[in-house]
Amino acid sequence: MKNGRRQFMILSAAGACTLALNGKVQAQAMVSETDPQAAALGYKADASKVDKAKYPKYAAGQKCDNCALYQGKPGSAAGGCSLFGAKQVAGPGWCSAYAKKA
Repeated sequence: MKNGRRQFMILSAAGACTLALNGKVQAQAMVSETDPQAAALGYKADASKVDKAKYPKYAAGQKCDNCALYQGKPGSAAGGCSLFGAKQVAGPGWCSAYAKKA
């Protein structure tokens, strides 16, 4: 019985680690500018490349990392965005849904 219980505990721990790492890897997927939702919002990974004629709402200094929808830390290279689910956006990026953080 001891071997069975020990083996069960080892396999359970290994399974839990696998699930935790799998979730972390999926959460780190970056949004592509060609993703249909990103394209519809005019997302650019680099805010300096925003077409100002097409998106007149854009103003210098607007970036994902200072947007109210951004879930990462200010100044971080990437973080979550409530618009894109488990995918991350670039901190220096921008999209037309930008809303200044209060």
